[in-house]
Amino acid sequence: MVELTDQEQKIVEAMKMLRAVDENHMKTVDHITKAAKLPKGIVANLMQTLQGKGVVKRVAREKAAGYYVLQA
Repeated sequence: MVELTDQEQKIVEAMKMLRAVDENHMKTVDHITKAAKLPKGIVANLMQTLQGKGVVKRVAREKAAGYYVLQA
């Protein structure tokens, strides 16, 4: 499994708590920010890092991009 920082782990756990584990249950950065109790800027940056590590998937949508965990 991929090594995650404490903040990355917190984000992944928040996403699992929100049940963002497939494309039908994607969440926005705003949802994840509230659940993880971290600043939005940090969450937005770490989502890119997590995407690069293959831990989360980003799906572009009309308004806000949605994210879900790949390794649930």
